[in-house]
Amino acid sequence: MCLQTTPSTCAGMSYMLKPGEQFDHSSTLWSPKGKFCLKFTAFESDPRQTYLVIRITQNIGYVDWIANRNDPVENNSGVLTLNHSGALTITSEGGNPITLYTPVLPSEKTVGVTLLDSGNLILGEYDVSGYMKHVMWESFDHASDVLLPGMKLGVNYKTNKSWSVVASVSSGHPSIGCFELAWDPKTHQLIIKRRGKVYWESGMLRKNRFFENIPKKIQLMYEYKIVSNKDEESFSYTSRNDQSQWVLFQDGNVKDTGMDATIVHSHSCYHSFNTKDGCQISDQPKCRHPNDKFEVDFGYFDHQSFQGGFFIKDNDIKLFESDCEDTCWNNCSCVGFTPHFPNQTGCIYYYGNWVPIKVKASTLSIHILVKARKEMKWIKIGVPTGSALLLISFGIFCLSHRRRKAANQERKRSKMHNDKLNLMVSDRSNSFTELQNEVNSGNDLRTLSYESIMAATNNFSLQNKLGGGGFGPVYKGLLPQGQEVAIKRLSKNSGQGVVEFKNELILISELQHMNLVQLLGCCIDGDERMLIYEYMPNKSLDCFLFDSTQSKMLDWRKRFNIIEGIAQGLLYLHKYSRLRVVHRDLKASNILLDANMNPKISDFGMARVFSQEESNLNTKRIVGTYGYMSPEYAMEGIFSIKSDVYAFGVLLLEIISGRRNSSFYNAERPLNLVGHAWELWKQGQGLALLDPTLPKLFIQDEALRCIHVGLLCVEESAADRPTMSEIVPMLTSESAALPLPRRPAFYHGRNSSEEFSSINHNETYSVNGLTISNVGER
Repeated sequence: MCLQTTPSTCAGMSYMLKPGEQFDHSSTLWSPKGKFCLKFTAFESDPRQTYLVIRITQNIGYVDWIANRNDPVENNSGVLTLNHSGALTITSEGGNPITLYTPVLPSEKTVGVTLLDSGNLILGEYDVSGYMKHVMWESFDHASDVLLPGMKLGVNYKTNKSWSVVASVSSGHPSIGCFELAWDPKTHQLIIKRRGKVYWESGMLRKNRFFENIPKKIQLMYEYKIVSNKDEESFSYTSRNDQSQWVLFQDGNVKDTGMDATIVHSHSCYHSFNTKDGCQISDQPKCRHPNDKFEVDFGYFDHQSFQGGFFIKDNDIKLFESDCEDTCWNNCSCVGFTPHFPNQTGCIYYYGNWVPIKVKASTLSIHILVKARKEMKWIKIGVPTGSALLLISFGIFCLSHRRRKAANQERKRSKMHNDKLNLMVSDRSNSFTELQNEVNSGNDLRTLSYESIMAATNNFSLQNKLGGGGFGPVYKGLLPQGQEVAIKRLSKNSGQGVVEFKNELILISELQHMNLVQLLGCCIDGDERMLIYEYMPNKSLDCFLFDSTQSKMLDWRKRFNIIEGIAQGLLYLHKYSRLRVVHRDLKASNILLDANMNPKISDFGMARVFSQEESNLNTKRIVGTYGYMSPEYAMEGIFSIKSDVYAFGVLLLEIISGRRNSSFYNAERPLNLVGHAWELWKQGQGLALLDPTLPKLFIQDEALRCIHVGLLCVEESAADRPTMSEIVPMLTSESAALPLPRRPAFYHGRNSSEEFSSINHNETYSVNGLTISNVGER
């Protein structure tokens, strides 16, 4: 069916519901990229009942939002309608209308319903040019059992609206269950409630990064946003995984089904005797003990009539599995329970002596109370005391030896890591003898002989040459195993080469991210120094971006994916990697493209490592590329993560426009690409910046948002520029509010054509320590 294919293969695709149009069971509304779709669908509990749902097209097993959770429509008769005043309604044969939105003051206006690539269904009012004036209603304000990136938990004081996620009855029955995931505005914690009572808390957010009671390893994939002001108290998150979705299951657990990770295992908090892992203590009957628990299996209870066992049925369809468990737990005679109805509602309780008969093929789940083991009694064994002591002593020795061995290995790993850091944090040149010793003394990089490199590159033939880098040529190589690689050969005449080679060799080996180029190995042989990278068949971004023919291959979707990939790579460098790294030479020629046009940041020769305590550093040796350097770095030698942000902003504007920052030359007044973008933005003509080779069919709102973000990144003051952790959600979330940009840096600077009129931009120069480089293909 069409829902399980990519949008490009579906006929009659629709991206907007307009007034007067009917949306029925045969209709599908797609998000612009085809990531999400809206349609009527049925659940396994009753195929005759249908619901209006949003789901990720690549993960059809889970529904992200349901419009009519408690009000299904019968026999595919549901129709979603929108009138000219903005009323959004679901109607059906023989059923009452389900109102999603009704305007306070109905009046005819230009309205439409669209589904964003964030999964947010938006009803908006549009102006005559087709731009959205404001949002009238959005599905993110009415969550079901899924929290998507950008969706909020908390309270809106202006509208008196609370945001929370409520679990379903079961996987096959989407009506509202008894568990709720919410944000406590007073304690600033995530909480899970059952029947309105808090029974799990996340704990405080430490260093604005980690909640105490959520596994730290899982939280590395997320970025949290906490808003606390007079208008709202809210929590939201973003993720590096674009399939991320937090699902609150019917048992109270929270899982990210997009990454197959359990975020909260709150089911263990049932009948908690302590506050471990965020559980809240509840009153317990005296007959229950901390290790008593219910086990779930398939089968039935066999009645032993001579022991006087009996059962009680409760037909209340508002009772769910956790209600049955709670009732059975608090009755000391209860030994287990089963759901009463196929939709997992109602309860059957078993009292007295019942024997659970487990049948794997059965579809009926049974919940068996397993009592804690009694205290083990000492058993006499016929082993001499001396032998027992010998065995105990030997066991202690083995355990002690294993611990010492593990401690020594950890100290060795720590020393190797610290040695690498010591080499990277200084600007001094290291001798190649020291560097070779470092490689040979434990670095886990693969080392290749000079002879094997010669063979791989056909003796460095011109046919194998990919381009000329800032510190030497780059060749394509073929290793004996058949693997294609790119080999960067450091020029013997490069006076700055040792430091750059050292940085790339040691630093990149510590970094692993899909948007960073992978270093495979190295070769140090006398004066020869070479780095071996994964091969990028599409070379570098500038080969496409600034070529009138090749640029036509970069449609808007490819350009946006490249922008987002670069942003994710920088976010990793600045925040999530083992090392805190500032690249210092981000530009189009240092962005490599793989076979699928995915971007990978390369050339870490000028990168510097920051400690967690350092916010910026100062250097007298200013290196980088003119046009991408922030004002505080170019003028004062001060650099920080905001220096990379500035370069990212310039690069973003270049990707959108298809023009170099230095390509504007005006005899009357100074102007570069950044200044040109700023003037167009002030005049309300931001779209005029776009590359004219782009097809007319693309998302204009997304393009304007990118220009907006680019201008925020190139502001004069480093303090005013956003961080990469703020930029990523700005780019990916249509609902994120963006501050107005201020005047960019260098807007009143000297004319770049006059200042650098004598520079040959195909070569590398150093003027008073300032390196101007334009690295070619690689």
